[in-house]
Amino acid sequence: MSKSNLEQVLAGAGNTVDMLRNSQIGAYVYPVVPTEFSNWRDEQRAWRDKAVLFDQSHHMVDLFINGPDAVKLVSDLAINTFNNFPVGRAKQFVPCSYDGHVIGDGILFHLEENHLVFVGRAPSANWIQFHAETGGYDVEIIYDDRSPSMPMGRPVVRKNYRFQIQGPNAWQVIEKLNGGPMPELKFFHMGTMNIGGRKVSALRHGMAGAPGLEIWGPYDEYLEIRDTIMEAGREFGLTLVGSRTYATNTLESGWIPSPLPAIYTGDKMKAYREWLPANSYEAMGSIGGSFVSDNIEDYYMTPFELGYGPFIKFDHDFIGREALEKMDGDSQRRKVTLAWNGEDVAKLFASYFTGEENYKFFDLPLANYASSNYDAVTHGGHDVGLSMFTGYSANERTVLSLATVDPRVEIGQEVKVLWGEPDGGTNKPTVEKHKQLEIRAVVSPVPYSKVARETYAAGWRTGDA
Repeated sequence: MSKSNLEQVLAGAGNTVDMLRNSQIGAYVYPVVPTEFSNWRDEQRAWRDKAVLFDQSHHMVDLFINGPDAVKLVSDLAINTFNNFPVGRAKQFVPCSYDGHVIGDGILFHLEENHLVFVGRAPSANWIQFHAETGGYDVEIIYDDRSPSMPMGRPVVRKNYRFQIQGPNAWQVIEKLNGGPMPELKFFHMGTMNIGGRKVSALRHGMAGAPGLEIWGPYDEYLEIRDTIMEAGREFGLTLVGSRTYATNTLESGWIPSPLPAIYTGDKMKAYREWLPANSYEAMGSIGGSFVSDNIEDYYMTPFELGYGPFIKFDHDFIGREALEKMDGDSQRRKVTLAWNGEDVAKLFASYFTGEENYKFFDLPLANYASSNYDAVTHGGHDVGLSMFTGYSANERTVLSLATVDPRVEIGQEVKVLWGEPDGGTNKPTVEKHKQLEIRAVVSPVPYSKVARETYAAGWRTGDA
């Protein structure tokens, strides 16, 4: 009998970890946007030295929430406070399970009274939609799914285009487009600007460290707006960033994008698992890496472990509140950057050209090979954390990974990351036969980029509320 929902899929699979570690979903693809417009090294350097245009129009879900209970709905699901969320603001949205483990995150935009849009990955969007449909809220939901990973000739249409103009020269580009001075919005405040005679919505953002804007509007204006931005930015060195490069900016800025959604266990989550279809992200996603446990809950993350501890506000009722109130934040693991040893990385690459066995392939610039990545981190022979997002930064000329480590691990200490999967690897299509390698790494701050550390607004990247 075919399975119709996630609960049935899990029941038929036996062990959930084995199912996800051997998922046949294949590589995670950033859809539609070309992999490179020039080359990924120069595209990385451009957000540090000049300016970049990130095209975010295709790889995220846009979930539109309309109705009198729009803010109540998201407030009931989020660890964040909503006492500072008027119209014209955006907020990072972090929902948890009943046991206080993170389901995902994303950005909420308060566009108008009773009108929000969530932009982010599927796990958080699905969680919101489930409660909107089953929780008795007076809201309407429009789910504008991410573009297909492989359109295969099919037309791709979204409701909105979404771009970011980032980098040290970004504001010069923005003011040229605007036709004059652009009032500098506060971080995560919204406004409008002019582009080619059109008024477009804008959010003050800072993914590349320096002040920049995220802009959006009707998708049928996509090419017109993009071409106008690129023409205005030519004299300032504005560079289009391809999908191969895009995800690596987080290595320098410090956001862990894809922890496993904590929804696979617990009686209170059963109704949600029965609601999720058998072909959902949660049912088809994959786990990769050297960390292996038979217990799927060992892959769950608390907000503290991902750097979201300062977001937790007990000024409202929300799912997971009771569990989080019992947690000691100081004893939880914390987010860090790991700077990998160059000699050890060189040994890894040398194995592809010498000898009969090779270590797990390390793709450049982003080395992840699963939906959610979990590599074991050790110190003195003891497990001290998990490395969760890995790649190479041409700006820093080093391999970096974002990790969560025990509080006793200090900045500047050397740890070891175990790269590759045990027993020659799992059956995922992204995994070839290989052997494992321990790689030394220095525990470093988040964000790793000095520019980002010193210029970002206080928040999840800096560890300040």
